[in-house]
Amino acid sequence: MRKVWVIGGAAVGLGMGFVMLLVVGVYVVAGNLVNGVTSGGRGLAQGAVPAAYKSLVQKWGNLCPALTPALLAAQLYQESGWNPTVVSPADARGIAQFIPGTWATHGIDGNGDGKRDIWDPNDAIPSAASYDCELAKYVKDVPGNVSDNMLAAYNAGAYRVIKAGGVPPISETQDYVKRIRSLSQSFAAPVSRIDPTQQAAGAIGFAQSKLGTPYLWGGEGAAEQGGRFDCSGLTQAAYAKVGIDLPRVANDQYNAGPHPSRDQLLPGDLVFFSTDRSDSRAIHHVGIYVGGGYMIDAPRTGAVIRFDPIDTPDYFGATRVTEDGAKALPTTV
Repeated sequence: MRKVWVIGGAAVGLGMGFVMLLVVGVYVVAGNLVNGVTSGGRGLAQGAVPAAYKSLVQKWGNLCPALTPALLAAQLYQESGWNPTVVSPADARGIAQFIPGTWATHGIDGNGDGKRDIWDPNDAIPSAASYDCELAKYVKDVPGNVSDNMLAAYNAGAYRVIKAGGVPPISETQDYVKRIRSLSQSFAAPVSRIDPTQQAAGAIGFAQSKLGTPYLWGGEGAAEQGGRFDCSGLTQAAYAKVGIDLPRVANDQYNAGPHPSRDQLLPGDLVFFSTDRSDSRAIHHVGIYVGGGYMIDAPRTGAVIRFDPIDTPDYFGATRVTEDGAKALPTTV
């Protein structure tokens, strides 16, 4: 259960000054009147990759120019949700989801222990990077973006990419490339501009309309639940109101867009809290930032939806939700 950090007497109203701050914050977002933050380098966003795999992803994600750590992280997350024991219906295995036949040809001994173990992330993650870069060599002379062509070759085979002269007109392959590319923004350390989302003001407006509503564990605002929410149920409903479908749980919502730093937050950003600042999978709470160091959140059983400060010992980070980022999220993680 999330620790509660409450400002004295601040359940629903914090006075006209704070309400005005919120109104101004919403106006700024709606009018796109502030500077964006940055995204898209070769580093990894804080906590986006579980600590157990971060050094592997950072190292092997720089294996060739067509690959980045964020792109490799997005691919692994899309394939397995960081689960090293998962088996797909097609018998793809482990964190990198290799088919045994492909592993026999392309699996490498990443940790140098004399074995090539499809279940060991220390072998599977290097093998995924090695295979990506091998495919990039095959398609390097194909027109278009080499990273897109590499991903398309991973999904459809290099021959089809070469024959098509780029990403082939196969809906599954085109969707795969778009998802990985969009999702990679959630794993990249910020380095280029990120604009505010147009939907942020509407999401805040929805959350504000629910102030004072009692908390319900598992609540999604359904009539049979008395219109009550838990933390991620509220954020999911707020963004659904503006046409963006988020996953149900907070630690998956973290991957719905790029990650502004604390001093770059804008109203509408989702803010997250965790007992482990090195692992987004340990996130246990989420709220919607409204400006001035405050969020609207559904905190815990016995409390109501309210304004709370975000600067607490378990503050983890933030996500600027984008429509493409939300659409890119796998539905099985």
